[in-house]
Amino acid sequence: MAQIGSFALLLALALGVYSFLAGLVALIGQDQGYERLGETARRAGIVTFAAVLLAAVVLVAAAFHDDFSIAYIFHHSNRDLSAPYKFAVLWSGQEGSLLFWSLLLAAYGFVLRLRNKTDPRLFAYASVVLAGVQVFFLLLVNFAANPFGLLQGSIPADGSGLNPLLQYPEMVIHPPMLYLGYVGFTVPFAFALGALIMKYPGEKWIHITRRWTMVTWGFLTCGIFLGAHWAYSVLGWGGYWGWDPVENASLMPWLTGTAFLHSVMMQEKRGMLKVWNMWLVFATFWLAILGTFLTRSGIISSVHAFAQSSIGGWFAWFLGISFAVFLFFFLKNKSHLRGEHKLESLISRESSFLFNNLLFVLLCFTVLWGTWFPKISELVQGNQVTVGGPFYNRVAIPVALLLLLLTALGPLLAWRKTSFESLKRNFFWPAVGAVAVAIFLVITPQSWGSVFGLKPWKDISYFYSLMAVGLCTLVTFTVASEFYRGGRVIAKHTGQGMFASMVQLTHRNTRRYGGYIVHFGVVVVIIGFAGAAFNQDKEQEMGYGDKMTIGSYTLICRSYTDEENPNYSSQWAILDVYKGGKQIDTLTPERRFYHASQQTSTMPYIRSTLNEDLYLVYEGLNQDNGHPILKAHLNPLVMWIWMGVWIILAGTILALVPNAPAPVRVAAPKLVETAAPVGAGD
Repeated sequence: MAQIGSFALLLALALGVYSFLAGLVALIGQDQGYERLGETARRAGIVTFAAVLLAAVVLVAAAFHDDFSIAYIFHHSNRDLSAPYKFAVLWSGQEGSLLFWSLLLAAYGFVLRLRNKTDPRLFAYASVVLAGVQVFFLLLVNFAANPFGLLQGSIPADGSGLNPLLQYPEMVIHPPMLYLGYVGFTVPFAFALGALIMKYPGEKWIHITRRWTMVTWGFLTCGIFLGAHWAYSVLGWGGYWGWDPVENASLMPWLTGTAFLHSVMMQEKRGMLKVWNMWLVFATFWLAILGTFLTRSGIISSVHAFAQSSIGGWFAWFLGISFAVFLFFFLKNKSHLRGEHKLESLISRESSFLFNNLLFVLLCFTVLWGTWFPKISELVQGNQVTVGGPFYNRVAIPVALLLLLLTALGPLLAWRKTSFESLKRNFFWPAVGAVAVAIFLVITPQSWGSVFGLKPWKDISYFYSLMAVGLCTLVTFTVASEFYRGGRVIAKHTGQGMFASMVQLTHRNTRRYGGYIVHFGVVVVIIGFAGAAFNQDKEQEMGYGDKMTIGSYTLICRSYTDEENPNYSSQWAILDVYKGGKQIDTLTPERRFYHASQQTSTMPYIRSTLNEDLYLVYEGLNQDNGHPILKAHLNPLVMWIWMGVWIILAGTILALVPNAPAPVRVAAPKLVETAAPVGAGD
């Protein structure tokens, strides 16, 4: 199997190099009749996908056949590993994940090259850029991180096993979603660089890029939140986001990609921010590669990173070369990016998009600075200083609140200039509703803080949570008013009911109203985040019959036991949960010991409701008396985060649906009165 996989990767590299070089020559000599050469380059790029796919299939087959002669399979699989995780071996280690990256990039290239008739010249440029990136990753999997390297010495009877932290159902779908986002941002970059090189006239490349970017952004959003849910469900620390460098690596391209999706509307509508958008597209691609560099170089420590290796040097060179190439063509052709209009008023939709972008970039820079601060401090003062959650939250929370405010204001502002009367008319009732909710939360703390056992105003986190809920209410009312106003107009002209009119309104402009649904999903997620101000936790040693009280819950230890499985052994604690004097549930947190890897992991038990999560971790046994040690977390509103993500994804999918055609009005036949002949009736 190893020989077939290695041959497939070498073939893919040869095809990729040919696709890049032949395509480049065809573009340079396009006035000399090199169209056929360009076509062969396109077809070579298509076949590259087949070759990389063959290599990936061989690696997965080797995992299922327990071929431990391949070093990668030995280190990341074992005989008793269940089938879903054997499939996930493809992306569970460094070499396999780079092969998976190459596969996804080849798949994106395959789709792009099949759609080349949309605009053959632009697609030819994008295909060459894509081939150049593909060659880099194929060089990696052939010479720096080959997944088909053979194990030296005798073939062992069993493998070392998959990392216990990865043996969780979401790890079968989380990395693919994240990688589809990471890799997918190469396509908008390829179109942007191609348009810059060829001085593409008009904004057609933006229309093409926007759809690719939305799809990629949706995948990355899904991947980030699946990762957060995995961290919450597996790591046993009671949280979902810890500002870890690898978490930050996924967040940075998401921030710049989100900024691009907003600012690109200014280029489409008004021909503005062309330079800014070009750099946003490049920054998003570059930050995706930088994130991959962070996870694989070992330059910054992280619990999520792959093992330290020399592969980081390859990424450093690629980052430098890609930046130099983009900068060269930007300086060469920047006159082509001159804007057609200027900002006319601070009270306009353009200004809201501009401020929105500045805040996203500020937040991205903060995350980038905090992530790299250990290396910066080491260079400056000789020792590493790591910054934690408080550093990021100090900037991220106020910026997020300002972004919420802009999310509420933006839809109410007109292009070019908004009159004060128009703003007051559109903003008055949503503002009244938001202020009423905020006042209610302030004057009746029982409705908010005390529900979760928190003394109101104990620190600034309560104030931030209150502000977040107030602004979320404002955004919700704004979104609702946009649907209502548009639906009322359609209902007036058609006589339909309001709900049917709003559905028709959404079908007519899916991009706009899909975006509003995304904004509402963000509101739901932020409400979930706001609940973190009221988190509680308690740790206690519990023998038979012992009690633990947290919030309104009482936990009573009924028993604890253990069991053996082929892949791992486990210890369980069994606890009855009481609320208001009545038993409402039985929780069974678990701790596992994996035989192949000789590693332990926790499996928290999470009882989720719309109001709060009761999160219980079995931390092990006290070696002196044999009693289990348990830690309980009470985390309010966490379910709102996961619900909000579903709403965001639904809005994204809706925004990708083509608009329904506007109804065609047929004019009624005009009745013409025939004049009587002159003299008739005389």
